[in-house]
Amino acid sequence: MKRLITVLMFITLAITCGKVNAEDWERIENLRGYWKFNIGDNPAWADKNFDDSDWEKIFVPASWENEGFHGYNGYAWYRTTFTISENIDNQSLYLLLGYIDDVDEVYLNGKLVGSSGTFPPDYNTAYNVMRRYPVSSSYFDKKGENVIAVRVYDSTLEGGILYGDVGLYTYGASLKTMVNLSGKWKFAAGDNKDWKDPSFNDSDWDKLMVPGYWDVQGYKDYDGFGWYRKSFEVSSKLLKESLVLVLGKIDDIDEVYLNGVKVGSTGEMYDDPFFIEFQNEYSQFRGYYLNSGVLKEGTNVIAVRVYDGFKDGGIYEGPLGLVKQSDYRKYWKEKNRKKSIFDIIFGD
Repeated sequence: MKRLITVLMFITLAITCGKVNAEDWERIENLRGYWKFNIGDNPAWADKNFDDSDWEKIFVPASWENEGFHGYNGYAWYRTTFTISENIDNQSLYLLLGYIDDVDEVYLNGKLVGSSGTFPPDYNTAYNVMRRYPVSSSYFDKKGENVIAVRVYDSTLEGGILYGDVGLYTYGASLKTMVNLSGKWKFAAGDNKDWKDPSFNDSDWDKLMVPGYWDVQGYKDYDGFGWYRKSFEVSSKLLKESLVLVLGKIDDIDEVYLNGVKVGSTGEMYDDPFFIEFQNEYSQFRGYYLNSGVLKEGTNVIAVRVYDGFKDGGIYEGPLGLVKQSDYRKYWKEKNRKKSIFDIIFGD
């Protein structure tokens, strides 16, 4: 009897905690349904204005074998259109496509926003990886039609967008930022300590969308040091608040400078990469408490030094911005309170 009660409590708590985690994700657009589909491979099919009127229609998510393409292995493309029904400015947006067998590249209005696995000739499957790609609100046509195009390669057995959540989501909606830092940042590969200085001239640096892996923005398979820089404005009213700088998740380790002052770091950073070790820092949420006087009224400059040791790199998940310390503490206190219930029942 006690065992049955424990099991029932576990199921109840699992549902409760699932709802808590779900609070971090809010669906903006449901993309389940019939998509345009065509076998073969053509880079022109990523273009927003490509005419796909003669393509087949198949249901997503489902294996393409179950949608009439039995036994097909190779390349294929999916396309779908949608309009934005609400204001998405200043939000941390993600395109969720569930699980895709085996390899994919995803385009939004012709812009590459994510990929998983490796296409032939250096084929590497990612069938067991859940696709969750950050996208900038600037990539969307907020008044017209938007087009998602997905290039897929399947090696064997089932292929396509198989199962899972398929839609456009916002993350961390309950963690409100007073200054949103998502969007275009300056970026340079390499390492130079002078790049932390607010007066440094970064006019010739590349511009990357943050959050987003640098691998899908011109730095494919790059491992090593990289620096991000961004200028933003702060009002005198905001200086009266106790604030936390949130930078979502970074792959792998980082040092963060605000107006030339180091305000936080995750992982042990060394100038010589040989000495750098990793302990799953990529999965840790970055929230750095700011001391009084670090921010100033007017223009401020943030510089983030990143080292990536393997696979995808960079500031890849939001939210990003300045948050009231009271709101930040409340957010994590609530999440940890729900999590601790499991510790009480199943802990040592």
